[in-house]
Amino acid sequence: MINPTNQLIAKSLIVISSLALLSACSTVKIPNPFSSDIKVSGSTPANATAYICENNKHFYLRMLNSGNDAWLIYPDHEVNLSKDGDGRYTSGVITLTVKGAETSLDDGEKVAYRMCKAQAKN
Repeated sequence: MINPTNQLIAKSLIVISSLALLSACSTVKIPNPFSSDIKVSGSTPANATAYICENNKHFYLRMLNSGNDAWLIYPDHEVNLSKDGDGRYTSGVITLTVKGAETSLDDGEKVAYRMCKAQAKN
């Protein structure tokens, strides 16, 4: 027969172990670059152009490799878009179309950023 003290210790260890494992299985939140709650920092990243779009949405863009890549900069992450045509850059999911005041950014399902205008660099 098992000693009651040892049985209590074993049950306690099982409960503590289970709680520790459950806390490690928290839900991972994947940031949505097209959400309207993007907070823009006060300064533009180095060598990048700020864009302000319809509904006051913002993003930054840095052109690389002689214009063959567009580096899309969000406050919480960055995405490289490869040139896919005249003024069009894509990651396969995200598409950026740069045509002056008609610059737009979409996520494949909808145009998320419209009427984006490059801001003058300070």
